Amino acid sequence: MTIVSANGIELAYDSFGDESRPAILLISGLGTQMIRWTASFCAALVDRGYRVIRFDNRDSGRSTHFTQSAPPDFSMLGAALAAGKRPDVPYTLYDMAADAVGLLDVLSITRAHVVGRSMGGMIAQVMASEYPDRVLSLTSIMSSTGNPSLPQAAPAVMAAMMGPGPDPFADEEGFLVHSSAFARLIAGTGRAFDEGQHRTLVREELQRDYDPTGAGRQIAAMAVAGDRRSRLATILAPTLVIHGKDDPLIPPACGEDTAASVPRSELMMVEGMGHELPPQLYGLVAEGIQRTAQAAQDRTPISS
Repeated sequence: MTIVSANGIELAYDSFGDESRPAILLISGLGTQMIRWTASFCAALVDRGYRVIRFDNRDSGRSTHFTQSAPPDFSMLGAALAAGKRPDVPYTLYDMAADAVGLLDVLSITRAHVVGRSMGGMIAQVMASEYPDRVLSLTSIMSSTGNPSLPQAAPAVMAAMMGPGPDPFADEEGFLVHSSAFARLIAGTGRAFDEGQHRTLVREELQRDYDPTGAGRQIAAMAVAGDRRSRLATILAPTLVIHGKDDPLIPPACGEDTAASVPRSELMMVEGMGHELPPQLYGLVAEGIQRTAQAAQDRTPISS
């Protein structure tokens, strides 16, 4: 892992594969760290001929945390948005997209294939719409457009996500039980939930960093991003939208809306997949990313 200065903050990243190969940039989801893109998943892309870069978003992992900004008051945030006002938030998805572009600048990568999951998919969408000369292809996984008419997460799922959990430093086992219960709740029906693997990953995240306020600021960044469909309509890069048919957190209609909003995009609805990326799906997802990247490579010679 390396920490660099980009877009006025520090970003932690690591890289897999030959640096002379076309670059794939992986963007993580809400409140999670770059290691959610597991080394095995990165290796599946490296084996397909790519250099793979993953990084910690701001307010996660070992990148800059905005602890000087108080956690958002969600009731006030919701009231302001309902009144048509733009709340004052520490940063937006557009700032987070600029972070990713700044990382590419530091690494002297002119253009990359960009892949994002959940909130990271939203950031990747913003990159493709606002920085079209930097994005060779876009893969948006289990994400959405900000369309206010789309279905929301089930109340039980939202309550589980927003509810407080145990302090991991006072009660690590309780924290792991709480985290595993939520992960199981949003997992799909296509394969057994691997609690042991989830616990191992969460423990590693705790060892790297734990900031319970960071996710709240990231939620605020998503909340003020608004409906992005008009911007998605400008995306020219080959685009793949992957979504689980069982996703209870960001319902399947959100993936369908994303694909409908990006011209000429491909929609891959995955049977039995929830809001997750289990190892059993690595090959399927990596093949889709490769196919989309290849469409861009066939269209334009790559220089990185």
